[in-house]
Amino acid sequence: MIYLIIFIVLVLLIGPNIWVQLTIKKYAKEIGDLPGNGHEFAQHLIDRFKISDVKVEITEADQDHYDPADKCVRLSPANFNGKSISAIAIAAHEVGHAIQFHHKEAIVRVKEKYTPIAIMIEKIAIGLLSICPILMVIFKVPQIGLITAFAAVVSILISVFLQLIILPMEWDASFNKALPILEKGEYLPKKDIPAARKILKAAAMTYVAATLSSILNVWRWIRILKR
Repeated sequence: MIYLIIFIVLVLLIGPNIWVQLTIKKYAKEIGDLPGNGHEFAQHLIDRFKISDVKVEITEADQDHYDPADKCVRLSPANFNGKSISAIAIAAHEVGHAIQFHHKEAIVRVKEKYTPIAIMIEKIAIGLLSICPILMVIFKVPQIGLITAFAAVVSILISVFLQLIILPMEWDASFNKALPILEKGEYLPKKDIPAARKILKAAAMTYVAATLSSILNVWRWIRILKR
């Protein structure tokens, strides 16, 4: 029974990430008659929405994101150079974030408010987890280590909770920004819109997958501390 529970937990934590990767890969096939690649499409949208101070750069594989500090849409090589449904949809999603920041939407203020808190809590948690074994060895009081470990796990879970608070920002970029752009702008044939919708969902779920991975890291640390 315990193994079944562990299996179900692993599926729930790892499953979304696998689904995200498979969905994006499925629609990453080149379409020759598209007028431009992901980079050109992102630049077109930036010009269209008059976000003049935002640039487009290539980044590492699977690291597509919008950097508000550098005001830069960064696309992985496959999406930067690719002429595929995935490349176009993900470019639209990341430009969707640029639009959010350009208009200083309320959802951006939530992210700016809670992200530093989440980062600070994560750093505290990592520090507590690092010194936990040392405290147990020095003071030879297991309770100290357990208290420290408990505080660290709680800190990580709080950080995960804060990440979930700003999750709507990803959905907004996909379904309130990117999807209407693709549907109304006729950038893709109508027959490809359902596929683009799946990719936009996967793009938003990338954030969920990262959060779930954080939870998995909590369990990994708990196992280490029990040894």
